[in-house]
Amino acid sequence: MREHGADLGLAFDGDADRCFVVDERGEPVDPSAVAAIVALREIARVRALGEDEPTVLHNLITSRFVPETIEAVGAIAERTRVGHSLIKDRMAETGAVFGGEHSAHYYFRDFWGADNGMLAAMHLLAEFGTQAAPLSELADRFTPYALSGEINSTVADVPAAYTRIVEAFVGRAEFDELDGLTVTGVTAEDEPFWWFNVRPSNTEPLLRLNVEGRTP
Repeated sequence: MREHGADLGLAFDGDADRCFVVDERGEPVDPSAVAAIVALREIARVRALGEDEPTVLHNLITSRFVPETIEAVGAIAERTRVGHSLIKDRMAETGAVFGGEHSAHYYFRDFWGADNGMLAAMHLLAEFGTQAAPLSELADRFTPYALSGEINSTVADVPAAYTRIVEAFVGRAEFDELDGLTVTGVTAEDEPFWWFNVRPSNTEPLLRLNVEGRTP
């Protein structure tokens, strides 16, 4: 990116169902920011066709800013478990117009409810072209909170680890088990929010940790 002075970079995986984005500084753009940008465009597109309250899916480790963005324009945000096949099934069940995962999978109702990195890239290019700011500034507007990224730890006894987590945060957090264990801090209105999720790997003896807070 820096060598060529490019405005943005796009990287696709082997079957192009995922799209990763790099800004003009050579820094990765958070996939949650891409999900929020594409969600707004898909909501606007179907609204123009007469669909007043479209549903948009986001998995539970995307930034809190994703559902906030969806709901701010009057659409319905639905939180889902992590996983390609799970989200494709939920897209079909709900008729959601779009779905975004923090793994850079982006799902489109008008692409058979499946994920398509190229469609996400075209949405991003179109949005980028409507304004004069560099991509880093556009991405920053959609990344207001601090995300850890996924941190993997080898854990032999997952239930015991869950028990230790609950014991450590009981009384100062709320818990849910939609997918793994999500712990959301109980904070006053003037305190910065925080949450984290730990999920066991399906294939390795690992716990996957994702953390987000209002501030670093």
